[in-house]
Amino acid sequence: MKYAPQSSHVFPPAPAFPVKMALHRRDLSIVGLVALLAACAAPSPAPAPAPTPAPPPVAAVPSEAAASPASATTAAATETAHQHHEMAGMPPIKIPAGVLYTEADVRFMQGMIAHHAQAVHMTRLASAAGASARVLRLAQKIDLSQAGEIVLMQDWLREYEQFVPDTSSWRGMSMPGMLTTDNMAQLEKSRGTDFDRLFLTLMIRHHEGALTMVADLYASPRAAQEVDISVLANDVETTQTAEIGVMKLMLAELP
Repeated sequence: MKYAPQSSHVFPPAPAFPVKMALHRRDLSIVGLVALLAACAAPSPAPAPAPTPAPPPVAAVPSEAAASPASATTAAATETAHQHHEMAGMPPIKIPAGVLYTEADVRFMQGMIAHHAQAVHMTRLASAAGASARVLRLAQKIDLSQAGEIVLMQDWLREYEQFVPDTSSWRGMSMPGMLTTDNMAQLEKSRGTDFDRLFLTLMIRHHEGALTMVADLYASPRAAQEVDISVLANDVETTQTAEIGVMKLMLAELP
């Protein structure tokens, strides 16, 4: 029995970096590497030097620290990080006899669709939030690669007659590293450098959650043996590990 896909859901508009073409997985790897290198090699222009020494950090003044969304959310990010999988409402999985894929493979694809969809939603906040050029380039790279992988995962699930989550599924799933409702609200309200700092902090955590999902997949008996699952899991692990390194450098260089 085939499960019908959920109704389509449109990501927030991304006028600065639309995804308009279908990509094969090998193309995504090439595009991702080139864009990632560009994001590392082309820092934004340095701000004009301050005429006086920098004031003490905002966190040193309790009343001002409480009003800083970036500092408050950075702490909240650690306290509210998801460390579990929650896929309530998903239909049961039936695995035909003799196939190479497992239930863990199907759940990985379904969960990663939601995980990627939230990351894409985050990237499409960057332009309106006044993010720096470097953060915008990184957001473009994440958008391009993960939106493309969502299509690949949805196609894989349809091919094997499994339930296909749509791009709104992140609103009802809780996977490792995903933002809470409060995290997302704070990100949506942030602007400028505060947005850059919060975006990088939360996206690092988000990527680390994806690596946890890959590790869980590899730890499942007989999982990740089907070729498309194996290639995707490897791509997620390789690409997001590299992006975590880039984001940590960018975070350290913020004023």
